[in-house]
Amino acid sequence: MRRGRHTREQEVDPFYDMLFNMLIAFVFCFIIALLAMNPKALKTGDIPSKAEFIVNLSWPDLNPDDIDTWVQDPAGNVVWYRSREAGLMHLDRDDRGLAQDVIVVNGREIVNPLNQEVVTLRGIAAGEYTVNAHYFESKDGKPVEVTVSVIKVNPRAEVVFYGQLTLARKGDEGTAVRFTVLPDGSVGNVNTLAKTLVQRL
Repeated sequence: MRRGRHTREQEVDPFYDMLFNMLIAFVFCFIIALLAMNPKALKTGDIPSKAEFIVNLSWPDLNPDDIDTWVQDPAGNVVWYRSREAGLMHLDRDDRGLAQDVIVVNGREIVNPLNQEVVTLRGIAAGEYTVNAHYFESKDGKPVEVTVSVIKVNPRAEVVFYGQLTLARKGDEGTAVRFTVLPDGSVGNVNTLAKTLVQRL
């Protein structure tokens, strides 16, 4: 009885079969790991944000008027509502008075009474900073008293400036504070000398 010839292709080696299955499993795990990563963070090299200084601008609760914060850094970069990131500065909160301050929770309307804007400086850039308040929109035509604070966060919280200014009418701009950050992160030359930022843009 004549037996058929066995070709190399017909032979099955369990060792190679096991290696192939392990390779498939490895590739599958690699693809899953890639999908689990944040591609945006990999592309931009983002790191968790931190603050060196916090600039806080507020005006009376439930006031309907829109006051804007403008901050200029030593390089001439200006952060404001149309440029929320400039240099190492970030406008973290842009408040428009009572506009968009109503939210619905469980069918009930809740009004957020706070009027507050926040700018963070997320690094040390030596030189002078200017913080201005701008009376952008008026709903009642009345003057608005604005409170501004600058807090140095690291290595411990320290109030660099706390003060108030009054904006009389729509369109008014006032310098709340100018301060100089030294190379070691300390602050000097805190003053309120007027400097216009709004009309320059």
